[in-house]
Amino acid sequence: MESIYHPGELKVQEQVGVREEAGRLGRTIYPVIAHIFVEFIQSQPLAVLGAADSHGRCWASLLCGKPGFMRVADEQTLRIAARPAAKDPLGEALRNGSELGLLLIDFATRRRLRLNGSVTMEPAGFSVHARQVYANCPRYIQARACQLRREAPPARTVAAAGTLRADQQQRIRQADTFFVASMHPASGADASHRGGFPGFIQVPDGQTLIWPEYNGNSMFNTLGNICENPQIGLLFLDFEHGGMLQLSGTAKIIWDRDRAAAFPGAERLVEVHIGRVVETENATALHCSFQGYSPDNPWFC
Repeated sequence: MESIYHPGELKVQEQVGVREEAGRLGRTIYPVIAHIFVEFIQSQPLAVLGAADSHGRCWASLLCGKPGFMRVADEQTLRIAARPAAKDPLGEALRNGSELGLLLIDFATRRRLRLNGSVTMEPAGFSVHARQVYANCPRYIQARACQLRREAPPARTVAAAGTLRADQQQRIRQADTFFVASMHPASGADASHRGGFPGFIQVPDGQTLIWPEYNGNSMFNTLGNICENPQIGLLFLDFEHGGMLQLSGTAKIIWDRDRAAAFPGAERLVEVHIGRVVETENATALHCSFQGYSPDNPWFC
């Protein structure tokens, strides 16, 4: 029987020693949008997107709308009545036939769902032909109460560069949540979530950041993609004011146990070399108030 996982995912699963466990979990990856997911999808006001542009660079972004802006048309088709802003670097990646990873995440309930597939552009937005649909566990999701602002100032790109400013570096060091876009050359795009206590991400300089990989679902979708294609996109949200910090670069997995030991709870590390930085004020109408940290976050002690 052909594996649902691609060679990169299988390689990481084998190295970590979880091939059998991952094989069992693979049965929860549906080739269609199962009816058990429909209500959740259509009730959500936001979705994280991951895709690669025409240069092969990966980007992550966020779309928001009133619940119902995402609608399940049939078991293979999700219609989204929204598009990224004109200057959003991910917007260029959305075109007929392009691969897209979607992450739907409800911060209040810590529930999340991933949907990967191919894009068809439509007059009011786009649709996604689903190829993989599956739920993830609630670990490392910080609880937030989110709502859409009735009136939001227009989006404004305040920085587009090849390196992080000092204030951007500090913002990342203080982050408790970010999102990752990755791409496999044959299996498509993926969008995923990472979380921890503020300080869990290290930023040694303006072009480098390192984050710890904690115990997860054993599928290794993101790390498997990195094994096959180092291009990666990162998204840091200003949950209070709706700003976005988008990074694109290349990643590598650090398997050195001694280096990982410096990060509490880390089983391995990911190091990113940043190639492009885009910062946008008022990028979304989303406003989220912090409610509490995930009980699964490793303690820094």
